[in-house]
Amino acid sequence: MSQAVIGLSPEVLSIAQRRALAGRWIALEVYTPQTLPLRLIQAVGATPEECAAALRARGLDPGQFEFSVLQPAY
Repeated sequence: MSQAVIGLSPEVLSIAQRRALAGRWIALEVYTPQTLPLRLIQAVGATPEECAAALRARGLDPGQFEFSVLQPAY
């Protein structure tokens, strides 16, 4: 499930996806006026460290991302 949401915006996740990933950490690129990144999930993990490792595995710099816990859909 976690790989299926890579590249999606958290706002477009289905209720089933949000329930399946509730409590997991997601990585979103930090907004800056220079980059204007889309708010897309780039990594999912049980901890921020797992997210950072997943980003590094894809050749991305974890310092350019913010990490937050995905809340369940109600």
